[in-house]
Amino acid sequence: MATGEVTLDPEIAAFLAEMKARWAQHPPFDTLDFPGQRAVCEAVRARWAEGGPEMARTIERMFDSGAGKLHVRAYFPEGVTEPAPALIYLHGGGFTLFSIDTHDRLMREYAAAGGFAVIGVDYPLSPEYKYPVALDRIEALMLWLKAHGSELGVDPARLAIGGDSAGANLSFATALRLRDRGEDGLVRAILSNYGYFSTVVSDSAEAAFGGPGSIMDRAEAVAYYANYLSDFDRERSDPLACPLLADLAGLPPVLLVIPECDLLTEQSLAMEARLRLAGVASDAIVYPGATHSFLEAMSIAAVARKGIADGAAFVAERLSR
Repeated sequence: MATGEVTLDPEIAAFLAEMKARWAQHPPFDTLDFPGQRAVCEAVRARWAEGGPEMARTIERMFDSGAGKLHVRAYFPEGVTEPAPALIYLHGGGFTLFSIDTHDRLMREYAAAGGFAVIGVDYPLSPEYKYPVALDRIEALMLWLKAHGSELGVDPARLAIGGDSAGANLSFATALRLRDRGEDGLVRAILSNYGYFSTVVSDSAEAAFGGPGSIMDRAEAVAYYANYLSDFDRERSDPLACPLLADLAGLPPVLLVIPECDLLTEQSLAMEARLRLAGVASDAIVYPGATHSFLEAMSIAAVARKGIADGAAFVAERLSR
């Protein structure tokens, strides 16, 4: 199956076909309100969260760390010694959709592969909660973990942050916020999976990877940002909303996981270039034939399992004593 001038991995093509068939079982997305859209997303993606490694223990916690309520889920794999190093993981979904349930297996896979805890965060979604509400609460969570992480079985000195798509955006923004308040050592690493860093999507990216039938086109991508921002015209130049515009100096090491066949590939490649110019230790891995959301296909696609293994190894290395 071809997309633009590249060819999709056949297992990823099967993943996309199954997703399309599942979407077809529900009303057209644009006829639903946001709660209805989220309910359909949960149903469509439930199949991809099934199975995977069992955890030694899982903790559900609802708390307010000073900026508003957050629901978190902490995964502890077999063999991890507490207080454990931890990856704080922020799910994607255009700031608007998905949850720690849609990403449950992905987070368990990271925990098992890397031998560290994973803390999934159900941050408040847009458009009900506009920028910077989610960012405020995630930053407060990180500061709470610094002071109280041991209460959750987590080592405050060994924390990484990461996420996919909008979650990668929030990971960078949180690290920038912490750096600017003098807490630059709190985050030891950033894991960025097909990050969404800017409102700008080029004509060439739209032509190659957008359009009808794509997993995401430019109109959808920009609509997510419109949901997220209170004042689109003003805030699209805010570096904490669009981290591709930020001064990146002083950030911790970064791994960029980049699918070859993605509307947002150009943004991760631009981020890699800007990180290097800023002197940040960074690496980027491009996965041939992969698309946006490809890591969710871990149960059927070798390229997804490779992407997860690479991310887990990067985080584990950076959080080792």
